[in-house]
Amino acid sequence: MASLRNANPRLKNYFKENYIPQVCEVLDTRGGGHGPTALLCGILVTCPEDPLRYLEGMIMVIIKSGLQNLLWDMCIAPSMKPNIRRLSETYLEQLFELDDQLMTPELMIKACSFYTGHLVKTHFCTWRDIARTNENVALAEKMNRAVTCYNFRLQKSVFHHWHSYMEDQKEKLKNMLLRIQQIIYCHKLSIILTKWRNRARLKSKKKEDEMILKHELQLKKWKNRLILKRATAEESNFPEQSSSEGSLVDETLKCDISLLPERAILQIFFYLSLKDVVICGQVNHAWMLMTQLNSLWNAIDFSTVKNVIPDKYILSTLQRWRLNVLRLNFHGCLLRPKAFRSVSHCRNLQELNVSDCPTFTDESMRHISEGCPGVLYLNLSNTTITNRTMRLLPRHFHNLQNLSLAYCRGFTDKGLQYLNLGNGCHKLIYLDLSGCTQISVQGFRYIANSCTGITHLTINDMPTLTDNCVKALVEKCSRITSLVFTGAPHISDCTFKALSTCKLRKIRFEGNKRVTDASFKYIDKNYPNLSHIYMADCKGITDSSLRSLSPLRQLTVLNLANCVRIGDMGLRQFLDGPASIRIRELNLSNCVRLSDASVMKLSERCPNLNYLSLRNCDHLTAQGIGYIVNIFSLVSIDLSGTDISNEGLNVLSKHKKLKELSVSECYRITDVGIQITDSAMEMLSAKCHYLHILDISGCVLLTDQILEDLQIGCKQLRILKMQYCTNISKKAAQRMSSKVQQQEYNSNDPPRWFGYDREGDPLTELDNVTPSKGASELTVEKSTYSSEEQAA
Repeated sequence: MASLRNANPRLKNYFKENYIPQVCEVLDTRGGGHGPTALLCGILVTCPEDPLRYLEGMIMVIIKSGLQNLLWDMCIAPSMKPNIRRLSETYLEQLFELDDQLMTPELMIKACSFYTGHLVKTHFCTWRDIARTNENVALAEKMNRAVTCYNFRLQKSVFHHWHSYMEDQKEKLKNMLLRIQQIIYCHKLSIILTKWRNRARLKSKKKEDEMILKHELQLKKWKNRLILKRATAEESNFPEQSSSEGSLVDETLKCDISLLPERAILQIFFYLSLKDVVICGQVNHAWMLMTQLNSLWNAIDFSTVKNVIPDKYILSTLQRWRLNVLRLNFHGCLLRPKAFRSVSHCRNLQELNVSDCPTFTDESMRHISEGCPGVLYLNLSNTTITNRTMRLLPRHFHNLQNLSLAYCRGFTDKGLQYLNLGNGCHKLIYLDLSGCTQISVQGFRYIANSCTGITHLTINDMPTLTDNCVKALVEKCSRITSLVFTGAPHISDCTFKALSTCKLRKIRFEGNKRVTDASFKYIDKNYPNLSHIYMADCKGITDSSLRSLSPLRQLTVLNLANCVRIGDMGLRQFLDGPASIRIRELNLSNCVRLSDASVMKLSERCPNLNYLSLRNCDHLTAQGIGYIVNIFSLVSIDLSGTDISNEGLNVLSKHKKLKELSVSECYRITDVGIQITDSAMEMLSAKCHYLHILDISGCVLLTDQILEDLQIGCKQLRILKMQYCTNISKKAAQRMSSKVQQQEYNSNDPPRWFGYDREGDPLTELDNVTPSKGASELTVEKSTYSSEEQAA
């Protein structure tokens, strides 16, 4: 809208009073074109009293006449229209020298249109040329900048690769230098050790020669004395018996182990119990001095003599060796409070075990905590301690590392809150809370706040343990590497998800039905360092779980006993992964779906397998046992409950490195009966010379001949189990007990779940349903014959 600066004042007032500019702006925004211009011209000229009605009437006129007939002076009354001269009447004829008849409005319009179009075309072409020139210049500049940026990035990438390469080369050179230094250091050490060994051998040989010479001299003196005594006895007519007794006395006096080095004496006495050490100290003065070596009393185990030793002796012993005692064991001892208070005198005590001590109270713990601040290992299992003891632990035991509170039901969640008092138990790395059913989720939060450095956690026999308890614990205890949950039926897959923040290496779940394959789905990503997995009796685990375990490269122990849903396919997929290379122990007991195909895969993929249990795998045949022989690293195998026969034992005897073998409960029998006989065992004893442990319980067809074969062939046999061997006599078993360290034997009838009788014949269905009265009252007795009992 044009400016009113030079307009008539009356016209300005009129415009302001009637808001004409605002009305025109509204018309411009809504209508546009020549309509608002015509209306404004009409208002400027006519100046009506009511502008709004005037505009309304003029708008109706414009609508009726149509926009194509709209003129700028259409809204002005004819009497008020200004007189405008035509262009042709002025100077147009003079300008273009045209006649009045030739100059018409149509020609004027065409001329103006042509002139305007030509002018626009000319200016547009000029503008286009200028724009194209500017665009080319901009594109050239952009191209130059792009080339510069590309070259810079290329140089940066090349420099980055070169820098990484140089860093790798520096690291390799550094590692090579360290390796060379280690080799040189090891070579120097080997030279030093070689020289030291040669000198030690020379000194040892010199001492041995001196000792032998000394013993020879003593032997000559003893012989001379014996000759003199015999001559004297003959002269005085003493009986021959007194002479022999005198010689024995002299022999005992002269052949004394006190002449041995102190290290050898300590090694000998370390094998003796506390009772035996006390008895040895009563032999003579020399033996008493040997039993009073300081190192011998660093560890005192009173649990072995808890039923015979009085409190008085405990008090005197602790008082005498209070500065030397480092480890004390009172497991199961029924002592008076005074005896426990005497422990406070052992200022250097590091390990204390008072588990299963019914008389151990908070007062006893108070005296011990005040006198023994350096305790590292504390076992309070199955005692009557309360929150008072829990308050003492963080105040006095600042370096406590191992704590066992198993089956202690006297403390509450508040007692666990006390662990954060004072310096707290922040150095605790092992915690056992088995059987503490009184602990709630809040109690586990208190443990997480006070013991953030826990690495080994054991919680057994705790049916109240839930996923929320574990979540509350691992929120701050992220260093847990070993976890044992046995007897926790409410633990589910959510616990595995919560434990993903911990770097677990050992995990043990037994008897849990809520743990499924979902727990193992991402186990290779969440727990790449797992080395021990115990998932016995978990019914929800299938072949899919084994497939998920196959990528674990650090796995060495796998226990899947009683996981009945595992079959050949899952084990094959597990063994195809990298986990089979380092596996050392594999327990597949009661995995009834496994067959010879699984054993064949084991022999191909497990070069380091040491322990294998195929107990009750009834689909295993002699062919599968032949594959077991190809596992050269195997030292222990359990084939109990399998269909093993004489042929299988003959094949197994080819494995000469076996140290432990169990063939008990071979209940898969035919009409022929039990097939393990003396001939098979004779072959086994003739070839397996390194056998240490043998279990032949339930093999009723074996006789006394097998014991003779074992004595001849298995010189290193230490443990022999012969339960329910009806054809082996008690006399032969007693003779055999002197050859082994431990023996279990009885000649009772085999239990009915074995499926056969004492003669090896299968039990009929009638026998299983209605057992006889004598058989129902039969009890299984275990008799252990050791070499000590035989000597007694």
